[in-house]
Amino acid sequence: MQLRAQGLLGSGGRDGGVPGLLERLGAVQLDTISVLARSHELIPYARLGPVGRATVEKAYWGDKPRAFEYWAHAASILPISEWPSFAFRRRAFVERGWRWHKVPEGVCDEIRARLADGPITTKDLGGAKAGADWWQWSDHKIGIEWLWDIGEVVCVRRVGWRRVYDLAERVVPPHLLDQDLDDAACLTRLVRRAGEALAVATRADLADYYRVKQDQVDAVIEATGLVPVQVEGWKQPAWADPEALATPPRGRHVTTLLSPFDSLVWDRARASRVFGFDHRLEAYVPKDKRIHGYFAMPLLAGGRLLGRVDPAREATTLIARQVTLEPWATTPARQESTLEALRTALWRAAAWVGCDSVRVERINPSGMGRGLDLTPPA
Repeated sequence: MQLRAQGLLGSGGRDGGVPGLLERLGAVQLDTISVLARSHELIPYARLGPVGRATVEKAYWGDKPRAFEYWAHAASILPISEWPSFAFRRRAFVERGWRWHKVPEGVCDEIRARLADGPITTKDLGGAKAGADWWQWSDHKIGIEWLWDIGEVVCVRRVGWRRVYDLAERVVPPHLLDQDLDDAACLTRLVRRAGEALAVATRADLADYYRVKQDQVDAVIEATGLVPVQVEGWKQPAWADPEALATPPRGRHVTTLLSPFDSLVWDRARASRVFGFDHRLEAYVPKDKRIHGYFAMPLLAGGRLLGRVDPAREATTLIARQVTLEPWATTPARQESTLEALRTALWRAAAWVGCDSVRVERINPSGMGRGLDLTPPA
């Protein structure tokens, strides 16, 4: 049921292309790391196949705003229709008065004056180092991020990896801008959306999807329309999307590599509980202490997470620096199907990023490498 809700089982996940996918998922997490591609590009690829990267960017950041960027499950791309749903978070920032920095006096007025002439980036403001850590921010970077936090400005597109900031009143459609939902209404919408995207979820799962508090879930759960269920093997109570319960999931499973920030696996505790798959991003772990690699991507096939692939590129060769397969997926009965899934996923990814050859440098367990056929699938 979760795979279908996430667009990874059956044909429904392709309906509406990238905009349809964003609407169904409710959030696509952003991240600065780019190996095969950035995470917000990998997520549509996993569900839609070799959709062009320019098509993905246009779908998110087209001339007519379809999406905006804000704090959801970390910094995320969100359907523009959900602008009203985050009023509770914007108000919370205002009440708190700061995020990581206090805004220096007068800076916001200077930024407002610049915005009066049109959209700007931090480069336009001067003094901001691209990619600098938050403690190195310039005064103007602090100011523009604060105005973004409280919803006075909005990011509805990026140029390269740089946010373009504009006044919310200029780019958010008036019928959305004028909605003033109270906190309960905001949370009810977001918890219901989380339930629809997950199909079946615990209280903690629902809270994690948009990073709300568990007691906030408790306060609105009855109003969401999600129904209480029991899941065999789960200790916690759960809730389900009634539409997900109404029709048995069926259709073809996707075989693909997933971004570590994909909404199927971004909640590590849930991925462990649902798939028996324990995963963490090791990009920020010292190289000599990594187990699976810098940007290990989960391998999904047949509705199971079979292992991880740490990818790289050299010219037109896609390289799997390390493949680590789950022990259950390497038993004699499963070995052939696991290796075929790996082969399929590697070649599909290679074709998408313009590679014409594939190389695997290391595979664990090592004996599996002898049975791996890396010729292109028919």
